[in-house]
Amino acid sequence: MLEKNSENEDSARRVLACELRRLREAAGKSLAQLAEETNYDRTYLHRLETGERLSKLPVMEALDRVHGTGELLVRLWRLARLDAFKDRYRAFMRYEAKAVIIHKYSVVVPGLLQTEAFARFALSMGPTPISGDELEESVAARMGRQELLRRNPAPSVRFILDESVLRRSVLDPEAWHGQLARIAEAAEEPNITIQVLPFSAGVQPLAGSPLALLWMADDSAVAYLEGNGSGELIEEPEEVQRYRLSYDHLRDAALSACDSLALIKQLVEESSP
Repeated sequence: MLEKNSENEDSARRVLACELRRLREAAGKSLAQLAEETNYDRTYLHRLETGERLSKLPVMEALDRVHGTGELLVRLWRLARLDAFKDRYRAFMRYEAKAVIIHKYSVVVPGLLQTEAFARFALSMGPTPISGDELEESVAARMGRQELLRRNPAPSVRFILDESVLRRSVLDPEAWHGQLARIAEAAEEPNITIQVLPFSAGVQPLAGSPLALLWMADDSAVAYLEGNGSGELIEEPEEVQRYRLSYDHLRDAALSACDSLALIKQLVEESSP
């Protein structure tokens, strides 16, 4: 989903980098002083100011506190992280960021539920493996998306996970255990419902086709179909309704939220290193 950084001087990412440097210099602080005040490495802070790194939400919150800028840097960061995604996915993310209801069907661990360790592993194992700074950039972007689950008011989110999601482990036992534990924790959060589509449900209309349905505050809705290296944003109401009905059939075939949580907790216990 990620693309190389844009050199466009008007990009939100570039604006954020320039503002970070401007605020520090206006305060008469060196990078070393700022590093001491924020507990972040001097070299790391320098790379934020040059736009080489995107960073994460806690870093922006710390810098906002140090500079006394309210949520200015956090807001710029939210815009800048969109620059890390390709155009076809960026439009979906804009909808996702303001959705009040989110329904997803996944055949892999959803990005919104991934731990940092699992995300790093998953991104490094893609069809075009990445490493080093590019990998960390991708991980930061993926973790940044999860902020929407914690906003106030939080959206109502439902995940239907194919059973294979919970059965296909990664080679690192600790990372896999942590990932299953994160899914179990999410299932107990008041705004999140997780259901498992069991193997016993047989072939379903959407089986194998990841789908996201998003509803906005004005009752408008969009659907997003994600394929292997491609995605399609659907905004036509009749088409969205058709995918909503397909999703409802999957939900009816899935285990109840209670039975799903019991299964997930069982797998967490079984996966303990």
